[in-house]
Amino acid sequence: MVENIKYANKYNFAFIDEATKKEIRRKLLKAVAIPGYQVPYSSPEMPIARGWGTGGLHVTLAVIGRKDIFKIIDQGSDASVNACNLREFVHQMTNVQTTYDTAEATLIQTRHRITEEELTEDQIFVYQVPQPEPLRSVERYENRTRQMHGEADYAKMWVSLYESFVRDGDIMLGAGYPVKVNKRYIMAPSPIPKWDVPNLNQSKALHLFGAGREKRLYAVPPYTTVEPLEFEDIKFHTENFAGTECYKTGYKKAFLDELYFDDGSKHFIINDSNFLDKLEGKASPKQHENKYINQLES
Repeated sequence: MVENIKYANKYNFAFIDEATKKEIRRKLLKAVAIPGYQVPYSSPEMPIARGWGTGGLHVTLAVIGRKDIFKIIDQGSDASVNACNLREFVHQMTNVQTTYDTAEATLIQTRHRITEEELTEDQIFVYQVPQPEPLRSVERYENRTRQMHGEADYAKMWVSLYESFVRDGDIMLGAGYPVKVNKRYIMAPSPIPKWDVPNLNQSKALHLFGAGREKRLYAVPPYTTVEPLEFEDIKFHTENFAGTECYKTGYKKAFLDELYFDDGSKHFIINDSNFLDKLEGKASPKQHENKYINQLES
């Protein structure tokens, strides 16, 4: 007798129905084929509100397989509320193995950080994106921004960067610094700090971006040129942690969080919790390499 397992679970594998997952994967294929281009998609309803990571969750649930090893971070931490809740949801909907180890994971979802540990060709990196349109600060209308992207007309963005320098003596953009992908489209790399932006360039991993509220997907395929916007005489630079180090490990070449203790003293600690754990355990994780990190003193 054939066992009837059709209704054994009250939900589909990875929660989303297969037709919708297929639609999301088709849109992701188009996004990979045109790096940096924003592809509209259906953005189906989820058990969490839009704006709380639905775009990244759509991408994760559409591409995850039963043999994947899943990791999720929220601003570098494996233990924040957003990361813990979404990790538990994905695990319950798929029963896949979860991990805190960046090197072990095959599928990593993130909110506002790229791991300090270098990504590999066997990994997919998924971003939760609140605002996918890099031109929104200079053009409010969607039909105009689409036209500007189609014509590669980014004059308003360049003028905005120049005005920022004239007004403040520097380009006053922090998280989400705009980049040019494959020498064509200007892209919003989600609100990652400037420290992480150079790690997108020629990355070995596939980077997928999901904006659920704005219903947009885009991608950076492996080994794609990603360049932060800069002028010939006004160069891009990362956050400056000169003269500081992680108070737990003494490590200097990582993105640091600022902490204040009860006695009022100020300390710094490595933002990436798994990278910090490995350094404390005397491991030597392979870190991203770029010219900005290499300029720092070891």
